[in-house]
Amino acid sequence: MPADPGLAFNAIKSLVIQRTLHHYYADKDGQLRDRVERRMAATGTDAFGYLALLQGTGEAAAEAEWTALETEITIGETFFFRYAEQFAALSEVILPTLLRARAATRRLRIWSAGCASGAEPYSVAILLHRLLGDRLADWSVSILGTDLDAAALETARRAEFGHWTLRSLSDADRRRDFVPVEDSDNRRWRLRPAFRDMVRFERQNLLALVEPGAPPPTADYDLVLCRNVLIYFHPERVQALVRRFGESLAADGWLLLGHAEAGSFTPDGLRAVTLDRTVAWKRADVAAVAAAPTPPSRLPPPAAAPTRPAADATRRRADRVRPIPAPAPNLAPDPATPREPERAAVEEVRRLADAGATEAALDRARQMLLLHPVSAPLFFYAALLGRGLGRDGDAEADFRRAIYLCKSFAMAHYHLGLLLTETGRPEAGRRAIAEAAKVAAAAPADEVLSCGDGITAARLRVLTRLDWLGVAAATAP
Repeated sequence: MPADPGLAFNAIKSLVIQRTLHHYYADKDGQLRDRVERRMAATGTDAFGYLALLQGTGEAAAEAEWTALETEITIGETFFFRYAEQFAALSEVILPTLLRARAATRRLRIWSAGCASGAEPYSVAILLHRLLGDRLADWSVSILGTDLDAAALETARRAEFGHWTLRSLSDADRRRDFVPVEDSDNRRWRLRPAFRDMVRFERQNLLALVEPGAPPPTADYDLVLCRNVLIYFHPERVQALVRRFGESLAADGWLLLGHAEAGSFTPDGLRAVTLDRTVAWKRADVAAVAAAPTPPSRLPPPAAAPTRPAADATRRRADRVRPIPAPAPNLAPDPATPREPERAAVEEVRRLADAGATEAALDRARQMLLLHPVSAPLFFYAALLGRGLGRDGDAEADFRRAIYLCKSFAMAHYHLGLLLTETGRPEAGRRAIAEAAKVAAAAPADEVLSCGDGITAARLRVLTRLDWLGVAAATAP
């Protein structure tokens, strides 16, 4: 009787969890199997051969394969200014507070733990440029990005990104902060040196921080970000890691975690600070300060920061000092919001795209559209991917299909407008951008838009205004 490959997979799974401590995969056989099978295909092995390869203790081939497998199973989503609400908190509260507190020393230390390909620390660098302007030259700013994935760190150091990673930026922001890679046929952009020079990268296994005998961290960081990394680990390891992050903070330092992570446990030695639509953490042994100071006038908000109606100010201040109530249920489902099982298809497409497999992600989107032919989100992501691959005609058609299926799909209108503008049709681009602004204006200011990666209606109103004015200026006689 032939050996059961399922037994080999179970043994591989046990090895993976034992070595990496990625408790995340304990009940996710399907996701882990997909990743293991990709490595099996790359190494030309079956399940038993791959198990034997991993068990080659001390052999160079085994260690090299473990490195490759660890990279495969820890690939996470990364794009600039991910979670707009957290970056709004950084620009409006956290960084202005720190800049005032450090005005005498003009020194700032920031750590992005689990930085992947660098979008997070680079986003913070861009934000500090916007806040400080010319005065940044008088400051000593150190931003450290760490990750286990050596390949991702090499990508971070190159600082070249495609449309997928830059999808949350307006056209004006992208052109201001990046330069096009002239020899690229894949629409890639290189971050400007002023931002690259602010960030350094190091390879680090976060779990080494909680190993027996690990030295205590230096309590010197003004800001630590560790978002969507802790979900992989066992809850006990998460508690220990967050305790370490707290110990690494300066007395008045701040910690930002991912939304899913922050709500799943109570961090030891830390207290929550409720901000507008997000939560940050500070050391519990330091006296509480005002949760939401107003940025000083000499520290202007980012150029693209949303300007909210004065009527919202009282509600916003109240939101920052008490828990935000859960939103009312959606009685009329938005066709731009993926639903089961469509959601699983969208997540698979995004996972491939986040891993840098743009072509494979687009192929998968096409396959999923055969099963979900009226899925506006799948057409939208197919359009974004096609745009990143330089297939503008296909991308335009897919944006229009998404809009046909959902007339109020604000992000589809917006990205269609950017595409039309870049391909030499500014008037049509302005009309599409104006339609996106119209949809955003009809929504509550703090509503998070479908497929917008955290962008609110208020934020999109600002982006559309900037892009509409930019197109108008470019086409003026």
